[in-house]
Amino acid sequence: MFREELVQHSHCEAERLQKRIARLKSLALKYKRAEVTQNLLLEISNLAAHVDSPKAFFSEIHRSLNLLLPADNFFVALLDPSSNKLNIPFFLDEKDPHPNKIYSIDEISETLLSGLTGYVIKSGETLLCDNTTFEQLLAAKKIVSRGAPCHLWLGVPIKVNNLVLGVLVVQSYSPDITFSEMEIELFHFVSYQISGVLERLEHREQLEQAIEQRTKELSVAYDKLKREVSERRRAERLQKSLFEIADLATSNLDSDSFYSEIHRVISHLMPASNCYIALLDDKLTRIHFPFYVTQNDSTAPQPRATSDGLTEYVIKNRRPLLLQRTDLDGLIDAGIVYSKMPELNYTQDVYQWIGIPLFIHGQVRGALTIYSLCMSQSYQDKDLDLLTFVSQHIATAIEKKLSAESLKSSYEQLEEKVVVRTRALAMLNQDLEKEVAQRRKAEEQLVYDASHDSLTGLPNRGMFMERLTQAVKHIRRHGLDRFGLLFIDLDRFKLINDTLGHQQGDRLLIETSRRLRLCIRNNDTLGRIGGDEFVILLDSINGTNDAKEVAERILTELSRPYELANQSFTSGASIGIAFSCNHKSDTAESLLRDADAAMYQAKSRGKGCYVIFDNKSHRQLVKDIELEIELKQAISNRELHLSYLPIQNFKKLSTVALEPRLYWNHPLLGKVKQAQLNNIAEHCNLTTELDIYLLEKLNSDHQLLREQSLDHLPLHLNIAAMHLKHKHAVRKLKNKLKELIFPPEQLWLFFDEKGFILDTDNHINAFEVLKKLKVNLGLTGYGSANSALSSLTFLPLQGLKLDPSYTSHLNSEQHLKLLKAHYLTAQALELVVFVDGIGAIQQKETLLEIGFELGQGQALGKVIHLNSITKDLICA
Repeated sequence: MFREELVQHSHCEAERLQKRIARLKSLALKYKRAEVTQNLLLEISNLAAHVDSPKAFFSEIHRSLNLLLPADNFFVALLDPSSNKLNIPFFLDEKDPHPNKIYSIDEISETLLSGLTGYVIKSGETLLCDNTTFEQLLAAKKIVSRGAPCHLWLGVPIKVNNLVLGVLVVQSYSPDITFSEMEIELFHFVSYQISGVLERLEHREQLEQAIEQRTKELSVAYDKLKREVSERRRAERLQKSLFEIADLATSNLDSDSFYSEIHRVISHLMPASNCYIALLDDKLTRIHFPFYVTQNDSTAPQPRATSDGLTEYVIKNRRPLLLQRTDLDGLIDAGIVYSKMPELNYTQDVYQWIGIPLFIHGQVRGALTIYSLCMSQSYQDKDLDLLTFVSQHIATAIEKKLSAESLKSSYEQLEEKVVVRTRALAMLNQDLEKEVAQRRKAEEQLVYDASHDSLTGLPNRGMFMERLTQAVKHIRRHGLDRFGLLFIDLDRFKLINDTLGHQQGDRLLIETSRRLRLCIRNNDTLGRIGGDEFVILLDSINGTNDAKEVAERILTELSRPYELANQSFTSGASIGIAFSCNHKSDTAESLLRDADAAMYQAKSRGKGCYVIFDNKSHRQLVKDIELEIELKQAISNRELHLSYLPIQNFKKLSTVALEPRLYWNHPLLGKVKQAQLNNIAEHCNLTTELDIYLLEKLNSDHQLLREQSLDHLPLHLNIAAMHLKHKHAVRKLKNKLKELIFPPEQLWLFFDEKGFILDTDNHINAFEVLKKLKVNLGLTGYGSANSALSSLTFLPLQGLKLDPSYTSHLNSEQHLKLLKAHYLTAQALELVVFVDGIGAIQQKETLLEIGFELGQGQALGKVIHLNSITKDLICA
């Protein structure tokens, strides 16, 4: 009994010891794994601090992870914030090939973003996905299945500054492989290290870019400094040479030494191995050469009578010349030089030849010549300019030298000639003083011309902007002061310039500047900044009323008629006003821009007025620009539609034609009609494109018109005069008309009468071209421009469409007489007349009494939309 108990006790003790051994082994393995994990994390942290490229870093990460967990299927996806595209710097998978081998970069990004990788990026949370979770995400349409099916998928987001910039992914295809919390924490640590590496690499890239940019800036500054140093040295050489020439003029050197020194000074500025100076005698009939040097060892020319040599050619032309070999041959072949005395021609070996006339005693008395005998020694225009400048001082030195020699000679002559010579010297001094005075006057004139408008004498843009800048600086120092800025633009300057010519346009500008001076104070600044644009700086004003009073005076003054070309013309102006606000952001350019914007607001309000700039007006201008851009996009996207205005025989109450009109369903403005579309198109030069769009849209509506039995009705097309400006525009319109499905006889092309008056010749030529298409031609808005009745006799017209203003003045007896005259004229010329703007039944009755039967307007039927047309509107 006791033995059995002992055996049983021993057996229990053995089992307990085995369990303890197993637990100890498990703990030892866990501590071992923890030690390896700790070493691995230290290695990854050290790697993150020294890595040079993401690719090498990810390879080492994968190698280290493989030591702790099965990571044979591992990849990293990174998001580019600028392009929002995913790329895969590291990819390793047992079943799927690298996406770069299958998809393009854009396709890779789209594929990953739609799958589990994209889901982790969007959610920003770690995802451990098994089959059940995967099916739930698919059913919720949050992901799309990508790649080979796996058993477990683990994705950890990579965050930089709380932004998800990538995903760290590991997956297993075997049920034996699972991921515990410890392994997920390990992935989180790796993700943190990756984000640090990415941030450090990004900072390094930014630093390299900054260094590169700074290097470029320093290089540019260095090049600029080199050029400045070169120019400074060149200026110093020139200054030194001028001083030496001035010293030579007062030296006691003989003639040979004097001219040799001048040649030495010239040689310091440019190559002058071949050089000579030629001077005329007092009678200008003989020429001699006091200095002559050449490379070919030829002797100096002897004094001779003036002839047709190159030296005489320069003296005769009185201007510097730089002649190439071809120029020399051309002059010789043309007989301009060396035709009388060909033996003087020694230019066979000359490659380039520079001749500078020497002005002595106020007239050309000689020439300074430099030439080259080979291509290696060439001269440029800057050398010609430099030598021209130096030659003035050389001429002065020669003049003084000659004067000194003459003075010395006069002392050696008889006593009775002293008085005569003294008088000559007095006259010479007077000439010198006159020349100095003339040069000083020329310099003052140059300074004045640089800062003033040559036509009106007003300050130009540069000078005005300088004064405006000073006014802005003054306001910043003295906050209680205030100034106003007026931007003035003449309303009809282009019309006057085109009709009367530029000379009369200049007279208009001069008279305008005179009138503007009368409207301002002496301390105000009036300037002309270009064309018909004037600006006024009202200094030290008390308030906005001061500027308003000046603007009203200007509008009154400029509204008075101008007498131009024996005719009376009225111009008027539009004025924009801006005020200083003592804002730090205010600059001369911004204030001028604000006044300019206000001026355009004044023009849009009908001209002849002034507008004070405010932010609301500026925002409206921005909206107008945005509307123009939207219209361009609407034309490009084919978002404009057609409606059809019926033209009726209001005697028979039947529709005889349709006038297609464009409209635009704007998302904010609602329905934008044809008239407003024309205004927008005119501002952004889309008038012809709008008409071409209408013609193309007609072809699209042809089937709908046929379904409603309207395709047989004539179409009245209002075409802009821009199509008739030149033959290329006419040809484009002609080709578009040929592309229409409708027969030409069904088309009526109406052109505005005002455009015909402004450009009659082009209209006549274009009408002859369009008439060959067998379309019907007509004038719309007839009577508004008062064109001559005789013009109707030589135009190939079939119809007229009267201006809508006639129907609004039927109660006027004079208008009724004029309407009857138009009707009789059209009857005599066999023209079809349409009346536009019939808005009441009474107007229709009055027109019937006169004899008119055809017209359009609100009283003659509503606008037809093809999707809502009824049989009641179909022609009887």
